[in-house]
Formats: sequence, C-alpha cells, structure tokens
Amino acid sequence: MEPSTDTVSPARVLALQHLERVRKDDAYVGELTADDADARTRRQARELVAGVTRQRRWLDFVLGEAYHDDYESMEHRLRQILRLGLYELLFQSTPTHAAVDEYVELAKQELRPGAGNLVNGVLRTIDRDREHIPTPDTGEETEDLAVRYSHPTCNRRPMYSVRVNPLRTSRDEVAHWLNEHDVVNIDSPYLDDHLRLKRLQTLIAEGLLDDGAVAVQDESAGLVVKLLDPQPGDTLIDGCAAPGGKTMHAAARMEGDGTIYAVDRNEQRLKRVEEAAATHGVGDMVRAEAADLREWADQPDPPQADRVLLDVPCTGLGVLAKRADLRWRRVPDDLEEMAALQDQLLDAAAALVRPGGLLVYSTCSIEPEENEQRVDAFLARHDAFTTASVAEHVPDEMVSDAGHLATLPQRHRMDGAFAARLRRVPS
Repeated sequence: MEPSTDTVSPARVLALQHLERVRKDDAYVGELTADDADARTRRQARELVAGVTRQRRWLDFVLGEAYHDDYESMEHRLRQILRLGLYELLFQSTPTHAAVDEYVELAKQELRPGAGNLVNGVLRTIDRDREHIPTPDTGEETEDLAVRYSHPTCNRRPMYSVRVNPLRTSRDEVAHWLNEHDVVNIDSPYLDDHLRLKRLQTLIAEGLLDDGAVAVQDESAGLVVKLLDPQPGDTLIDGCAAPGGKTMHAAARMEGDGTIYAVDRNEQRLKRVEEAAATHGVGDMVRAEAADLREWADQPDPPQADRVLLDVPCTGLGVLAKRADLRWRRVPDDLEEMAALQDQLLDAAAALVRPGGLLVYSTCSIEPEENEQRVDAFLARHDAFTTASVAEHVPDEMVSDAGHLATLPQRHRMDGAFAARLRRVPS
C-alpha cells in the first residue's frame, strides 16, 4: 500500500521505500530514484537512508533495549520505521513531536493502528531517557565499541571529489562557479582535473552534473585512469564499464579521438554509459557492447586494444565510507568467490591486449586476496605479461612494495583502491 503524504513528509515516505528496496532487492543506498519527487525531497530522503544504514547497528541496539519483546523477530518494515525515527531524534536533532508523530502516522498507514502505537511508545520512551541510554556491555571492548559506533573508521564523513571534463569546461571555471555558490572546494593534490568537496547537494540541486561538464568521481578512480594513460587515437577496451565513470574519463584524456569498447553484461547499466557518453561529448567514440567479457573475448578475432582497463567486481571493502550498506552484506566467503571471478576476467582481458599493449587491473578493495594475489596468479599463468611500475604516474606514498597503486581512506582522503599495470611483451 502506498502511504498518503498528507500527514507524512514525502522525504520520510521515500526514505522508507528505498530502505526496503535496499533490503529486498540489493539496491544501492545512493541510487535513490523517484521521478515524481522534487530535488529537495530526494536529497532529504537520501540523507536519511544513508544515515540509518551507517548507524544501523547502534540504532538496533538502542531500540532492542527499549522494546520489551524480541526485537530481532519484529517485521522488517516496522523496524525500518523505528530506525528512521530514532535516527532523526539522535542524529538530526529533529523535534520530538515532528519525528515521532509522523513516524507514528507512517506506521499506521503502512501497517496497522497498533504499529503506530508501538512506534509512539518506543520512540517516546527513548526520548524521555535519552540522557540514560544504555551502553553495550558484552565483556569485549572491541565488540562494545563496534556496536556503539557501528564501526567508527567507516563512519567518518567521506570527502567527495568531482572530475572536470576538459571537452566542456575547465577546472578554474568550475571552481569559480563553486565559489560563487559558497561551495567550499580545493584542488585535488593528485589530479589536475579533479576538485575536492565536502558536500554535493548544491551541484545536484543546481544541475551542474547534468550537461557533462562535471562528473562525480573519486580520486582513486581518477588515478586508475591516469595509470591507464590513454592517448588520442588509441583503441581502448573497458572490460567492466558500467556505470561509466572511468570510460568517460579515458575518453576525455583521449581528447575525443579514438575508439573505446565499453563492455558490460548489465544492459540497463550499459544504457547509462551510452547516455553519459552523449552528454560528455564523446558519443561517437564509445561503442557499447552488452556482453560478459569472458564470452566477448572468446569470439572469433576479438578486437586487439592498445589499452585494456579491467575494473573488476570486488567486495568493495575500500569504499565502506560511501557504501555503508556493504558492511552488512559482505561475508568471508565472498572473497573466495570474487577471486575466482577476477581470475576468469583477467584471463579474458589478456586475450584483448595487443603485443606491447597495456592491461590495467583495478579494484575498490584493500584485500590482498583480490589485489596482489590476483596479479601474482595472473603472471604465473601468463608469461607474455610483465609488471610495469606505477611509480612514474602516482606519488611515492601510494606505491606498494610490489610497485602497484594502493590508496587508503585514512591516509589519502579518498576511497581504498588497488591497481596494477601489466604490459604485454612485444612480439
């Protein structure tokens, strides 16, 4: 049942709907869409969803202590409503009457009158005693801290970065626009086409991201493209292209001259790559290929590229600050499954690199099982490839002992990432 928004703010309704999509459909926390909602509503809902996801463990502890029954067996939608209400009370300082009353009404509309009574009782009990909220006491200090802070190293607000498209504008022009709109920004210390920001809302609200002049891109992703070093006239293959950020960056560095095969098995996400290419002014050079790279590389006479980018599916453990949902989804077995897939994709990519060409393997993980170990295993299987150092392209502080790129959130103020340059020996 779609709840009425007459007495419940649209942002709260939308936040609940998206939290349920995240739970049931593995939707991304940040990919909140609602064609009938205005930008302000989407922004408020996105903040609620991200906050609840990031603080979920602590919220659940507090709610479980206040609820005099089995909190874990409570129906999911009711728990989501309670989390949203408590998040507003504890982290957004929303007045009690505004937060509690609307979530009571939302529970009644979404579930039943009794659910509204329960929400009212639990939230008001916590609000009355907020100075005496219990603390975790499991006997294990690390466990207690993990509950209290929902893993504090992951909860630090991330620094955002945007890439300026030189085919549309310049970094100075974008910085001038940001300054005029009171958006604090600084030049990236690592990339001459990136700017660092603390918030993105103004850019989104003012439509600055709509015409291809500016794109949200973490600096770690930009550094991967820098390692690829695409040149005008190149033939390039992006083996796992969606959603297309690195594809667009490579096209810009090629000055719109050359050919990029954007390969991805997800047709819907690949359509976004095509749309982005047109918006960024590089539609003529990007060829979308809806296919699994393993099958695409196995076709008769596949393209031979000067450069192949393989940004593989991974656990994403380097981006937990921005993908708060991942901390609740990943389990140790994921590493083994991902490693097998990564090996298969590397083998497929190897067949697409011309003699003397370059293969860049990258992840948004900080786990050696997905990074150095995959590269070592690849080199053991493919004697036609050698490691090419990244040192001439990135600062020394980002070069690992093995000569690969390794970024860390706490050290470099960007996502955790890994990349290796693998050169195919000339014939």
